[in-house]
Amino acid sequence: MSRKSKGNKSIKGKKLPPKELKRHIILFLKRMPKQKYNAKQIIKKLKIDNNTPTVIAALDALVKDNKVISLGDYKYRINKYATDSPKVESYEGIVDMARSGIAFITCEELAEDVFVSQKNLNSALNGDKVKVVVTNTRGRRPEGVIAEVVERAIENFIGTIHVSKKYAFVIPDIDNMKQDIFIPIKSIKDAKDGDKVVVKVVDWSEGENKSPVGKVSAILSGTNRSDVAMKSILVNNGFDLVFPDNVIAESEAISTELGEEEIAKRRDMRDVTTFTIDPETARDFDDALSIRWLENGHCEIGVHIADVAHYVKPGSELDKEAYRRSTSVYLVDRVAPMLPESLSNGLCSLRPNEDKFTFSAVFTFDKDDKIIDKWFGRTVTHSDRRFSYEEAQEVLETGEGDHVKELKFLNRLAKKLRVAKFKNGAISFEAEEVKFKLDEEGKPISVYVKRRKDAHMLIEDFMLLANREVAGYIVEKGKTEGKEIPYVYRTHDSPDPGKLADFALFAKGFGYHIDVSSPKGITNSFNKLAKDARERDELKMLEPMAIRCMSKAEYTTNNIGHYGLAFQNYTHFTSPIRRYSDVLVHRLLAKNLEDTFRMKKDELEAQCKHISKQERKAMSAERESVKYKQVEFLQEQIGNTFKGIISGMIDRGLFVELLENKCEGFIPFDSLDDRFTIQEGRLKAKSASSGREIKLGDELMVKVLKTDLDKRQIELEWVEDE
Repeated sequence: MSRKSKGNKSIKGKKLPPKELKRHIILFLKRMPKQKYNAKQIIKKLKIDNNTPTVIAALDALVKDNKVISLGDYKYRINKYATDSPKVESYEGIVDMARSGIAFITCEELAEDVFVSQKNLNSALNGDKVKVVVTNTRGRRPEGVIAEVVERAIENFIGTIHVSKKYAFVIPDIDNMKQDIFIPIKSIKDAKDGDKVVVKVVDWSEGENKSPVGKVSAILSGTNRSDVAMKSILVNNGFDLVFPDNVIAESEAISTELGEEEIAKRRDMRDVTTFTIDPETARDFDDALSIRWLENGHCEIGVHIADVAHYVKPGSELDKEAYRRSTSVYLVDRVAPMLPESLSNGLCSLRPNEDKFTFSAVFTFDKDDKIIDKWFGRTVTHSDRRFSYEEAQEVLETGEGDHVKELKFLNRLAKKLRVAKFKNGAISFEAEEVKFKLDEEGKPISVYVKRRKDAHMLIEDFMLLANREVAGYIVEKGKTEGKEIPYVYRTHDSPDPGKLADFALFAKGFGYHIDVSSPKGITNSFNKLAKDARERDELKMLEPMAIRCMSKAEYTTNNIGHYGLAFQNYTHFTSPIRRYSDVLVHRLLAKNLEDTFRMKKDELEAQCKHISKQERKAMSAERESVKYKQVEFLQEQIGNTFKGIISGMIDRGLFVELLENKCEGFIPFDSLDDRFTIQEGRLKAKSASSGREIKLGDELMVKVLKTDLDKRQIELEWVEDE
């Protein structure tokens, strides 16, 4: 008789007490370490008389003791890394995976990342939230193993499908997904062997030598290379290409009629001059401005925002999907929207000559341009005119066209708001935004840097005003009532002192002084650098370095203020079509305008963390798309020469940014006649044979030698001036 059957026979038909029940569950799960079971399956396997709730209680107790792992859907398996040693601890963290397959787990509770070898990843991938068990703290950094994947960062992958008669498998394109994905033949759609496909993983089949199981959701073969690349960027960063059918169905079922009953509940501002100003290609118009002069000479300015929260109800399929995405993603040639098109470009978009439901911040300015009254609430508005930024700028510059008086007044007021902001300590850094002109097939035919003019800054300044005042309203209401009202703030911490000191030392190598002795000194230095960089190309490379030494802005319930804007209170209220943070802000503001509403702070903070994470993923996707299009553009420029500036140095060579189009390429040192060695501080390189020095910021002429779209790489050749 086997050991297994003997063990079962001794307890067959018995109702085990809690301690004995837990012991037998552990013995059983240890025999099947790679399998997962629910309570009913365990009862059946052990042949015991305990009921399901009793067994679930025992399992949950074992999970608490770190002996068993809960896998969701009421399934459990043994924690094979469990131990009674107090030195072994479990932490929750995020996987940061290297190309080689090893990973480092970033845990908030730990000062250092936990190293995990490839064999101990337990199917975890880059970006996943995991439970890591620390097994060794003797080395330079703690080491551990992944005990459980808590939340997947990516469930969809792009790869090449290989089809046989009975099954298929997909080899993912991304380097850090080392496993093939098994596809049952019934789940391949119409994919043929060798097709490029999108596959959704439906079962991760955790364990050694087990492939995850998936199904084909889209076939990409037949589309052009650039289109596949853009879709890959979205999918690899965790953004779906299409909305689920139930979300589309729910969005299309929403009535497009503005009911009279709802209109009666709102402030009707349809007779007030209102217009939008957006990029030429925009279709999702989040915001509009209104302006009218009152009989007493005061001016009323309204910042009107699409009332997305009126249509997207908490707990709906639309709401769940919007939260999951949390943001629209703007690649060079397309948008992956947070909301289905029927809402983002239709029902919610503040299109001209249409009545719309809006959520507004209305300000009254006196004759001295001081705010003497403010009002927040739901409105119904009507946009009279849709301006592109270029059209609005032309009106400002020529004094001719629609709404000249209104635009000029708003622009004058915006400049006053801007001056006050910088006087209060705001920092004026603006990252250069690379834009592309594309042909009908989406290929770039020119690259340029977007120049911000008054029309852009006019809109920005009034959006900043609304965001600041909405946050201030909630803060003041909480102070008045003597108890904080949890809210979503957009915060920006002060610079890291260590990074700041390193940057000041780096800038000194350029002969540029950064005063880090006081907050005012830092602000003044940074603003002076921003101004000087507009006139001296060699200083432009210092701006992104200065930005990198700053903290990252994030969403949180902990209101520490916004350092870069010099605002004590700041939120995001003005873009709910493309940011879920703003939807939350609208909901909480609406409830607190009616009465006092306090959401549980820890629940709101968890939502803020998710939204911040999604924002970072979107930014990564947007950067990747720009880099791809830059390489694609220079494919047609091979052999052409450009003026560039040395933007970075590593032991293998130089990075050079082309001044004309901001594309960055690489010159290997072994392609040069001189043998250069990087000097301490990585500010310059020196030739041992000739003594020649080259340094960051130096201008040089380069030729485009070759490009690699798959690796997003550009190789350049240094061309000596003739």
